[in-house]
Amino acid sequence: MTEPTQTTESQTIGPRQSLGLLAVLGVLFGLSVTVGNTIGSGILRTPGLVAQLLPTSGLFIGVWVVGALYAALGANALAELATMMPESGGYTIYLRRAMGPYAGFVIGWSDWLSTCSSAALAALVIGEYVTLLLAISKGLASLIACALIAAFSLIQWRGIRTGSQTQNVTAIAKTLAFGVLVGSCFLLGHGFGRPAAARVPTGFSFLVAFVLAMQAVIFTYDGYNGIVYFAGELRNPARDIPRSIFGGVISVAIIYLLVNIGFLYVLPIERMAGQPLVAATAANEIFGARGDTVLRVLTIVSLLSAVNAYQLMTSRVLHRLSVFGFLPGASYVNRGGTPVVALFLSAAVVLALVITGTLEMVLAVTAFFFVAQYTLIFTSVFILRRREPTTPRPFKAWGHPWTTGLVLVLSLGFLVGAALTDTRNSVYSLVLLALSWPLYRVLRPRVVD
Repeated sequence: MTEPTQTTESQTIGPRQSLGLLAVLGVLFGLSVTVGNTIGSGILRTPGLVAQLLPTSGLFIGVWVVGALYAALGANALAELATMMPESGGYTIYLRRAMGPYAGFVIGWSDWLSTCSSAALAALVIGEYVTLLLAISKGLASLIACALIAAFSLIQWRGIRTGSQTQNVTAIAKTLAFGVLVGSCFLLGHGFGRPAAARVPTGFSFLVAFVLAMQAVIFTYDGYNGIVYFAGELRNPARDIPRSIFGGVISVAIIYLLVNIGFLYVLPIERMAGQPLVAATAANEIFGARGDTVLRVLTIVSLLSAVNAYQLMTSRVLHRLSVFGFLPGASYVNRGGTPVVALFLSAAVVLALVITGTLEMVLAVTAFFFVAQYTLIFTSVFILRRREPTTPRPFKAWGHPWTTGLVLVLSLGFLVGAALTDTRNSVYSLVLLALSWPLYRVLRPRVVD
């Protein structure tokens, strides 16, 4: 399979380049984009559901450990594909090579849509929390969100160095903010209380509860894949991808475990159970009347890094689809290494989702693809191992085929669970999949296989 090449001014300057993108990134950015892409409001909300399903401290912490192991298994398989095909753009590259152009197109545009929706949602939450902090009209939330999206777009327009530096700074700020939260829990909390007698489900009921808790936890861990969207912009992808992806999983797991242990130090698990926002309850417990303000600041700081990461990612996905022949004009890259057409087209979609209020609908409809993409990725490892056994693989998945097979089976289970627990949106997703075929056929003459 050959890909179209482009000649841009940025290809005649600087270090190693790939399709006009500059290879200037390293492990620090890899860790920053993983933390920024992964840690958001999920860790502030999910503990309440997990505590309700598994109402003992051991089970509660245990499921977060199991979630980290699942993420590590997924990272193990994904690192093989990313080092084997070190190009920016994410999953569309791997699916196209393993399963053909149509599979690559579907996973690419659904990934792009869902990430645009995630960016819109994160920006809107920031806008809403800013209005609460400043005691101004809630109607300004959308305007603040749009201004934030525009600001990050202009920062990234200057070049990948500026965009990556912004990601590093915001990710460090996020990590420090969570560090302050955890430290406050242990300094100002009352200590681990004696747990009340809890009714723990048994037998099949326990299995159902565990699966539901795991689904919530795995969604919260999702984001360890952040570096694969920028693989072609790493100075040494064979070295930096494994370090970034495994270092990111470990970093996120440590933060999540410390946060949850901190919550347990402040609140008994029976009080956490069912809370829609455990972090708010904990903040009110340790900061009193200032708790809501502390939580809002924490959420804003946390989501700033996510918005920047999402916008960086959407531009890379659309750029790669353009290189494959869709929207050819979006393949242009400026001197700073930014795919500017893809960046501003993606930003326009994010703004439209904020203004029209359709972002939650798009997120719900593409949720099925979100779960399915991991199943397809792990399947791709098996396909390419069989089809291309001699292709160089700077990193080979440890324990393959057993580790890859295990995470594939688990992903299939979660895919079935997602379909059963959200049947309506799963059906909408299948309708969207069916509609993608005629769109693909219309665009196919411009695709280079």
